[in-house]
Parts: sequence; structure tokens; C-alpha cells
Amino acid sequence: MLNNKSGLVWLWLTVILLIVDQVSKYVVSTQMELYQSIELLPVFNLTYVHNYGAAFSFLSEAGGWQRWFFSIIALSISVLLTWWLKKLPAKNIVLCSAYSLVLAGALGNLYDRLTYGYVIDFIHVYYDNWHFPAFNIADSAICIGAGLLLLDAFRDQKSEELKHD
Repeated sequence: MLNNKSGLVWLWLTVILLIVDQVSKYVVSTQMELYQSIELLPVFNLTYVHNYGAAFSFLSEAGGWQRWFFSIIALSISVLLTWWLKKLPAKNIVLCSAYSLVLAGALGNLYDRLTYGYVIDFIHVYYDNWHFPAFNIADSAICIGAGLLLLDAFRDQKSEELKHD
């Protein structure tokens, strides 16, 4: 079924995650006050925050130029991932999924940056006094996609080692 097709057929995954990301951010931003926190589990809250930086609020206090810097990076990565998907055979499930997930995350956060000037974050995981920085569905998609990229790299390395044995 996926023979002779490009990885662009995997863009359905990007679209679904992009919709889930944007709908979740819309619900949080319209139903919660900024910095409001709702405990769902003893280690998990919904906490509405604005992130003006990148991962872990990196460069959030940089004065505004970071919005455009991170937007250009996200746009460049999105174009590159789309081009790679086009060149990749659709039957390469792990790599196509990885690219599609990272693309969804990059586009979801890019939309926020261009529309609001910040990224909407709301997933807050913690234990006692340890708190992981708030994140969102787009960030999760990027992390899972990166994990799949590592899996693919190690899988290819292992198959290369087996060929040489």
C-alpha cells in the first residue's frame, strides 16, 4: 500500500497533531486565567503560562528578537522536514513518523509565536519541590519525534554492524 509513495502521505499525522495542539491551546487560553493551575493528579497540573523563549524558556528575557529568531528556525526546519518527507519512501514508517511529529510541533509553536508573540504552555509535571517546565502538545510531538529519530539511527547502526559481522 505504501510502496512507490513518498513520505508526504504521512502529513496526515502532522495535520492531526497540529489540530490537537491548537485546539488544546485554545481551550486552555480561553477557559483559564494566565498562571492558573488546575491539579489533575498529585504529580500533574494544567498550568496556563506564556513562553517567550524556546525550550525551558531559553532566551525568554531576550527583549523580543528571539520571537523572530525562533520563528525563522521553525520555518526553516519545517521546509527541510517537508522536503525530506518528499524524498523518503512512505514505507519507512519510523522516519516518516518522526519527521511528521517534529513538523507538527514546529508548526504548532510557530503559529503561536507569529500570532501571539509567545508559545502557550500548560502541561505541568512535578514531584514534591521538583517542577519540570510547562510544555504543550507541540513540544511533546517534537520530543517523541526526536526519540523516533534516535531509534531509527540506532536501528540503522545495529543493522550495519550485523552486515559487517
